[in-house]
Amino acid sequence: MNFLLSDDQIAFLSAIEDLLRDRCDPLRVHKIFDAEGDAQVDADLWAALVEMGVPAMFVPEAYDGLGLEMVDLAIVTELLGAYAAPVPWLGHALASVAIALAGSEAQKAAWLPRIASGEILATVAFGEGQGVWFPGEWQTSAAGGSLTGSKVLVPNAAEADLIVVGVVEGLALVEKGAAWRTDRIDSGDRTRPVDTVLFDGAKAELLADGPETRDRLADAAAVLVAADAFGGAEHCVKMSTDYAKVREQYGQPVAAFQGLRYQLVAMALATEPARGLYWYAAHAWDKLPDKAAHAAAQAKAHLTDTYLQVTRDTVEAHGGIGFTWEHDTHIYMKRAMLDWAWMGSPGRHRLRAADFAGW
Repeated sequence: MNFLLSDDQIAFLSAIEDLLRDRCDPLRVHKIFDAEGDAQVDADLWAALVEMGVPAMFVPEAYDGLGLEMVDLAIVTELLGAYAAPVPWLGHALASVAIALAGSEAQKAAWLPRIASGEILATVAFGEGQGVWFPGEWQTSAAGGSLTGSKVLVPNAAEADLIVVGVVEGLALVEKGAAWRTDRIDSGDRTRPVDTVLFDGAKAELLADGPETRDRLADAAAVLVAADAFGGAEHCVKMSTDYAKVREQYGQPVAAFQGLRYQLVAMALATEPARGLYWYAAHAWDKLPDKAAHAAAQAKAHLTDTYLQVTRDTVEAHGGIGFTWEHDTHIYMKRAMLDWAWMGSPGRHRLRAADFAGW
């Protein structure tokens, strides 16, 4: 059995990486990160990704998409995480998954081609504060087609034209122009802005199969966050290793010092074997529905914990320069902090994994 990526997947990733290498260098990321105001999105980079068909990946071919799978979304998410790409990918990708899974034929025809083409920006709203992230806990209701309540840490809600909202009844679509407003949250991660969304009797349309598929959507979110965490952690390991080879102290590269070597090895050993966790979780989501929730919870818990620790080690490995605003380390640490918190803490997901395993 071949556990590697296909030639088509590798070619697609190579094309995206060429784009990111050209359009998402650290200076560009810092410029977006340091920009004044709330619009922390690289519109040019997002437009280029749209042109390459990235937002169309999970959209079925019948609705002008590429008809790919969760594993394809995940490996692209890893790459975007490695470059700390300031684009509205996470919410948009999950919205495409939600509508492809749960939408009626009319809903799919109305929204999926526009999501695939980048004509509109979509996102998802799960969190309600106080640790509430998962279906079965949601209190927001769209009964009678009217939605009142609030959601927190909603990716790019201020820029979104459409929000897929987790509600008591399942999943609901709320369009821009309805009775809702956003307040941007200073989460620290300025490459992926998040908002509190306040709904005040907003017109909402339930997705046809929302109650049956909302758990699958939550698992998809966990898989993509885990993939982003792996990409960021792997980049931090490489960044730290490269720096150790060129930074000299006492007339020799600091990579010669045994203490730092141990630290770099520990970072690599914590990161690289974890690739299989999110790959398997994405594969299980596509092909092994009975194992998907357990695998997603494990991947999210382990990889976001690992990412946060690796970023701390990265700061130490860079010495004094690692603490400066001008260096890349703080950008990755802040992304790690958001990955750790979004869709629930690692501890919460470990409890879920234990429940799924029947402990």
